Amino acid sequence: MRKNIEDKLLSQFRAASRQYSDASIFMHEAIARKAGLSGTDHKYLGLILQHKSITAGEISKLTGLTTGAVTGLIDRLERKKLLKRQFTKDDRRKVIIVPNAENSMKLLTPLFDELQQQTTELISTFSPGEIQTIERYFVEATAIMKATAEKLNNK
Repeated sequence: MRKNIEDKLLSQFRAASRQYSDASIFMHEAIARKAGLSGTDHKYLGLILQHKSITAGEISKLTGLTTGAVTGLIDRLERKKLLKRQFTKDDRRKVIIVPNAENSMKLLTPLFDELQQQTTELISTFSPGEIQTIERYFVEATAIMKATAEKLNNK
């Protein structure tokens, strides 16, 4: 009997997780369209914004994108003035990508304000222990997904 309950709970959790993942993708696609970006460019911009500067090669390693795809991404985001290229003095072949956080925030903040407010309100309904459990799940699930992507990208 206990096994059936555990199987049912795991099944319900997996279904909720899939629904969350799908809703996240659909929401970010909608945000990207409103911002005039593709969904992938929007997500990769978010990754780039986490760095003060980053090389094209580092973007390729983090994302699994080919260097050609990274060049296209940088071209598109640079045209929208969301980042700029800088060349190193020592090696002009090495490109440093510097995000334009100000322009990016002007573009994206209005699209995220309500979402962030509603998310904060939802989180405030959980106890500190529940929040820690949810955070632990996200941190550990993220590590599993990163390892899976790395494994698949390196095959």
